[in-house]
Amino acid sequence: MRNLPPLAAIRVFEAAARHENFTSAAEELGMSQAAVSYQVKSLEAWLGAPLFRRERGRVALLDNAAPLATQATAAFDLLNEAVQRIRAADEALLTISSYGTFSNRWLAPRLGGFQLDHPNLAVRLDVNDRMIDFARADVDVAIRTGQGDWPGLHSQFLMRVQYGPMASPGFVETYGPFDTPESIMTSRLLSPDDRWWSRWSRHFGIADAPPAPAIRLDSQMVEGNAALAGQGIAMLDPALWSEELADGRLEQIGPAIYGQASVWIACPEHQRNQPKIKAFRDWLVREAEAHPMRAIIRLDPEDPRREVGPGD
Repeated sequence: MRNLPPLAAIRVFEAAARHENFTSAAEELGMSQAAVSYQVKSLEAWLGAPLFRRERGRVALLDNAAPLATQATAAFDLLNEAVQRIRAADEALLTISSYGTFSNRWLAPRLGGFQLDHPNLAVRLDVNDRMIDFARADVDVAIRTGQGDWPGLHSQFLMRVQYGPMASPGFVETYGPFDTPESIMTSRLLSPDDRWWSRWSRHFGIADAPPAPAIRLDSQMVEGNAALAGQGIAMLDPALWSEELADGRLEQIGPAIYGQASVWIACPEHQRNQPKIKAFRDWLVREAEAHPMRAIIRLDPEDPRREVGPGD
């Protein structure tokens, strides 16, 4: 077990020894001159020996204290180098947590553009649907759905969540036409017990009914792929399936409605201006604003709704 004096006293002694002036040491350390004098006296008391010769207007390091000053400076230099290496490594890696469908359908295809703009910054994407505890997780930013009002976090709006029924052209040709909400709801639905189906049907005045036997899938990503394969009608977010809609692989067979939540990028409030986080947040907001299906209507910040979730 090391028998060392308080580190604060050693830190003050090292600065005072370099400057041979308590006032200059106090300015470097952001302390008062009296606090420096107190720390030096406490160290001398702990050692049982004087360290400085006090003279009018200045102090001089005693010969017996010179080795301690030299070794303290070397030790602090080594400690500083180790800290700077850790900080440099941390500043060179950006870790993003994002929920599955948004990661696969929207973020991943664009993330290479951010990497090209910031070649000295490594990017790691952690895809999961868990809410992030920034105090414990090794994550810089998170992309989640909700109201954007998470305590202690800075949240930036990206886009509203919306959803509408989609199917492949082949499915529409075989089982259509789907010219009313009722004709859609009585067809082959993918994951009919999903809350999006219930909310969409209620929006058009269709009473809830027990879901018919059907394929039940665990994510929008899987549901969309099943719809592309002609397996049924999926309730999907048009912003995440814009390419398939544009090239005709999917058809939106009914109107889309807005969900109660929006997509946000969040980080701890005290880290919001960290260069790598700010760079990514600014880039992501620009990408979202450039998306043709982004909703420009934002949530009222006074809205009392607090429904939050990890995403769909």
